[in-house]
Amino acid sequence: SVSRASPNLTFVPDCLPPDPAEVEELQHFVSNSKRLFVMTGAGISTESGIPDYRSEGVGLYARTDRRPVQHAEFVRSASARQRYWARNFVGWPQFSSHQPNKAHLVLRDWEKLGKLHWLVTQNVDALHTKAGSQRVTELHGCTHRVFCLACGDQILRSELQEHFEALNPTWKAEAFGVAPDGDVFLTDEQVRNFQVPACRKCGGILKPDVTFFGDTVSKEKVSFVHQRLAESDSMLVAGSSMQVYSGYRFALAARDKKLPIAVLNIGPTRLDHFASLKLNSRCGELLPLIV
Repeated sequence: SVSRASPNLTFVPDCLPPDPAEVEELQHFVSNSKRLFVMTGAGISTESGIPDYRSEGVGLYARTDRRPVQHAEFVRSASARQRYWARNFVGWPQFSSHQPNKAHLVLRDWEKLGKLHWLVTQNVDALHTKAGSQRVTELHGCTHRVFCLACGDQILRSELQEHFEALNPTWKAEAFGVAPDGDVFLTDEQVRNFQVPACRKCGGILKPDVTFFGDTVSKEKVSFVHQRLAESDSMLVAGSSMQVYSGYRFALAARDKKLPIAVLNIGPTRLDHFASLKLNSRCGELLPLIV
């Protein structure tokens, strides 16, 4: 089962095992929480074999000069969309096969026990949903869904993969490394002949249901998350440096409400100077120790 699987540490920065005193501190924090608000980031999914952007030595920015696609570029440039979808097409079978790790399962169990009031993830990998979490908001969307920018029609990403295959029956490409959001590295030559389908209903542009860099989270979703935070009595950040403001704003709101905040992340975060508790451990190693 997932819970017995060994973690994939390829993209996890080095860190020491959890200190017993830290375990006790986090146990005390969680025990005192009645309505825990949890925010997760890429650091909770690295143990499932998905790289992140910013981790020292192993993140995408440390390993390559590649940068994620920008929203404006995707919308205005057909060649940018062709490049994105070709890379995504090659990477999809592997990316969609990633499974939840122990950290995802622990948070699911906390929800079942009534300890976790709401979970907000900055990840687009669907691993919390795969784990069985239901009280969850995908702040930046999910790569498993695709929608049309013109008419709003939605389809599953797995269904789109079949359209790609039908349009590109002889197209082949060897991948050069994997990126955090499911695409891979391809050369311009490899991408040149890749065919991208249009919306089946109106012929519009298809885009993954994710917030690309340079885009913003909808006001409705931000308001909904603020409401869930207002109902909570503490906040736990797991696997995020909180460098992106779309998530950081909720930590600022928790601070303003004087909620206790615990941070579990390998390396520094933007919250370190005002968090009640900072732990420098793997999510999948420390969270299962909390009862």
